[in-house]
Amino acid sequence: MALAVQPIASHFIDGAYVEDAAGAEIACVFPATGERIATVHAGMAETVDKAISAAVHAQKDWARIPGRERGRILIRAAQIIRDRNDDLSLLETMDTGKPLQETLVADASSGADALEYFGGLAGSLTGEHIQLGEDWVYTRREPLGVCVGIGAWNYPTQIACWKAAPALACGNAMIFKPSEITPLCALKIAEILKEAGLPDGVFNVVQGMGETGVRLVSDPRVAKVSLTGSVPTGKRVYAAAAEGMKHVTMELGGKSPLIIFDDADIEDSVGGAILANFYSSGQVCSNGTRVFVHRAIKKRFLSRLIERLANAVIGDPRDMATNFGPMASQAQMDIALAYIDKGIAEGGRLVAGGKRIDRDGFFVAPTVFADVEDGMVIAREEIFGPVMAVLDFEDEDEVVARANATEYGLSAGVFTRDLTRAHRVIAALAAGSCFINSYNDAPVEAPFGGVKLSGVGRENAKAAIEHYSQLKSVYVRMGAVEAPC
Repeated sequence: MALAVQPIASHFIDGAYVEDAAGAEIACVFPATGERIATVHAGMAETVDKAISAAVHAQKDWARIPGRERGRILIRAAQIIRDRNDDLSLLETMDTGKPLQETLVADASSGADALEYFGGLAGSLTGEHIQLGEDWVYTRREPLGVCVGIGAWNYPTQIACWKAAPALACGNAMIFKPSEITPLCALKIAEILKEAGLPDGVFNVVQGMGETGVRLVSDPRVAKVSLTGSVPTGKRVYAAAAEGMKHVTMELGGKSPLIIFDDADIEDSVGGAILANFYSSGQVCSNGTRVFVHRAIKKRFLSRLIERLANAVIGDPRDMATNFGPMASQAQMDIALAYIDKGIAEGGRLVAGGKRIDRDGFFVAPTVFADVEDGMVIAREEIFGPVMAVLDFEDEDEVVARANATEYGLSAGVFTRDLTRAHRVIAALAAGSCFINSYNDAPVEAPFGGVKLSGVGRENAKAAIEHYSQLKSVYVRMGAVEAPC
């Protein structure tokens, strides 16, 4: 393997690699084989303090740089990422186990899109003038300060860029803590940002587990926390951030509905369901894992779904022919297999998959349950694996009510040829990121985020600017001041 997987050191702080050998070892395992391919160390208290101090020092000067100049650096970084997409995509594949045919188009390239988009916006982040007779008010859009980004393990390169791009465009500094399961890719983003001209200390990477995250989130010098992760982790981080009244963005999990009406195109709706359940081996927070299929087309839908899943190419994710890879870790595989056992025990009809694939690595066959009832565990809890639950329905109002009967609200999708119905149903669904005759599209131009337990705030699009900046209003009196005495 030509790619150098072992990083120079575990952390990237103040423009340079930094090692902290006293920290706990974090093994990076290639999910397709179970082999250790790299080792990093968690950041101890001194390393965390060094990163925060560097960010505090660098942020003030970075904020004084005109927005257009900040934007040029981000756009240069985007171009470097595109130039190195092959290597970055292979590293993502080694880190996560996702097929190379997927990472080449959905990971580093998405990160580049974010840096380019927010780089283009950076020069436009201005205030406004409000005339009040002879007096007037003006507003200033100002950075928050030091932001902490905490990443998930499913999209390490993309998430690092989705958080860094708006933060840096607004004049903040960022400390990014990758997931301990996928620690490698963010270090390359730090290298590239420095090469593009980002001043030292503006973007830092600190490895670690929960203890490291707590140190970052609880430090009073941190103004903002952005987490991508599970709901339980989000609740803990949100509570810790609230102690210091910090700004937060929480992009959490879901149990999203995908509704397929009887007039839907079967081929397109099957394709949408596959994207909504088996892309990245099901390890996508927005996945539409509750697939409500109208009874009139249920048999046709299931028949075509099973035919297409039989064509899945399962194997070494470095092989461009592979389109279905392993899960990211032994632990996540075990969770998925346990849910499959629960689905069988509760009476779900297993129509595809349902087992671990007999080969090295963390492979679980694409699994489909039919005749699923709303109260079953596999229909209520987020599995984060390649497990689809198909539920029957007949009435529009009924399926909308059932789709909304969840504590989550990240995404939702509708397949139908009746666009009036499509818009009506989407409007009635309690979810933040929705799709009509499609699923899991995430262009940087569109806001992404959830409602209810699925999150707070939005990533991407102009909406993200509001979560990485704050407005200062200044009242200017042009005449004499009147006072009661």
